[in-house]
Amino acid sequence: MQGKKQTPERKFKTIPILVSLLLAGFIGMFSETALNVALTDLMQVLNITPTTAQWLTTAYLLTLGILVPISGLLLQWFTTRQLFIAAVSFSILGTFLAAISPSFEFLLTARVVQAMGTALLLPLMFNTILLIIPAEKRGGAMGLIGLVIMVAPAIGPTIAGLLIESLSWHWIFWLSLPFLVAALIFGILFMQNVSEVTKPKIDALSILLSSFGFGGIVYGFSSAGEEAGWGSPKVIIAIAIGVVALVLFAVRQLAMKQPMINLRAFKYPMFTVGVLMVFICMMVILSSMLILPMYLQQGQGYTAFKAGLLLLPGGIINGLMSPIMGRLFDKYGPKWLVIPGLALVAVSLWFFSNITPTSTVVFVIVLHSALMIGISMIMMPAQTNGINQLPLQYYPDGTAIMNTLQQVAGAIGTALAVSIMTAGSKSFMKTVTNPADPINIVPAFTHGVQNAFIFGMIMAIVGLVVAFFLKRVIVQHKAQGMMH
Repeated sequence: MQGKKQTPERKFKTIPILVSLLLAGFIGMFSETALNVALTDLMQVLNITPTTAQWLTTAYLLTLGILVPISGLLLQWFTTRQLFIAAVSFSILGTFLAAISPSFEFLLTARVVQAMGTALLLPLMFNTILLIIPAEKRGGAMGLIGLVIMVAPAIGPTIAGLLIESLSWHWIFWLSLPFLVAALIFGILFMQNVSEVTKPKIDALSILLSSFGFGGIVYGFSSAGEEAGWGSPKVIIAIAIGVVALVLFAVRQLAMKQPMINLRAFKYPMFTVGVLMVFICMMVILSSMLILPMYLQQGQGYTAFKAGLLLLPGGIINGLMSPIMGRLFDKYGPKWLVIPGLALVAVSLWFFSNITPTSTVVFVIVLHSALMIGISMIMMPAQTNGINQLPLQYYPDGTAIMNTLQQVAGAIGTALAVSIMTAGSKSFMKTVTNPADPINIVPAFTHGVQNAFIFGMIMAIVGLVVAFFLKRVIVQHKAQGMMH
């Protein structure tokens, strides 16, 4: 078995495999953010509150937070083809259910099914690329993933805004369906099995602890955006359960011979620094992607479509920069990209913290584009450099850790941003003579938004300090070359 697996190692049809993965990944990421712009519309159509509507995004993140950690295990239990077909089938089913959904509960269920597909697909995509592309060309390939992962969320709001204005929110999902079916057909024809199926022992307790740990934290932080805020018993209990479960999970993993996720990956310092960078980056991206469209619609009175259009240039620039940054990373290593990138992000957020209802369109587009260029300089280089330091057998664990923490970071970032924004608005209302006067609504909202951007800037500065510890990883490539 072993011999048979090793011989065709270099004969992968790289391009068709990449196309199948990237097409499915693109639609997965597109539907994750396309719904953000539709939330205002859905609140009226389905007659739900903003807090309830937020669950359409939260449930998606929650599912990813629970399933992605298990993905490392699934990658060792099933072949690449089996996982790819399962992932895309879940995405197709979820998208179809969402397209026909008549009620909020139905749509919420559809979102969970959709997220199951994405949860399987993301780690599979990273792991497959690590296995079929040699280390010295990996930056460019990861840049391509970056292009997909970043452009999809960027154009999502614009396309969604257009569909909502001319058709209805159902069309966000109808539009995605043919692409997913195409990805499935393409995958059935061209996807090859790249990883070895070792079928390690499944530890039910690890799965349980991981689900309660990551699920509790994502749920707790997401619920903090609701009316009762951080003080509500629900939030405190969920986060406490999450933290305790994660500590027990970590202790158990380190004690096991065959852990579900091998946390020994954290022994590699550049991997740890990479994880930190990605965590901070995701907090900043997802919180600003939530706050900006809200501000453009509520603070400046733009329609969903116009708000989406304003954010389009930044998203496209980010996507185009991603492969360029990947190639620069292959040539120069991470430090010269990540440090200036974080500085650019911090400066952009500082300018954003001075945003007002009279801020011009140009101001928003230029700043958002600068922010997105900064993000493209950090994400892929830090991620690729971190994973490059790991030995081959840790790849499934490394990708599972990175992808899980991205979802957790997204949930924490958006929850903190929303609660800081709400607190800022409330504190502003306390300073005015007549809080009931509608004239105070926009200034209060603006004050909250400014506070949320200051939080983002502080996060970027923390990242900048960590970035000085980055070193380029070369040693491990040689070792892997020998292993092949």
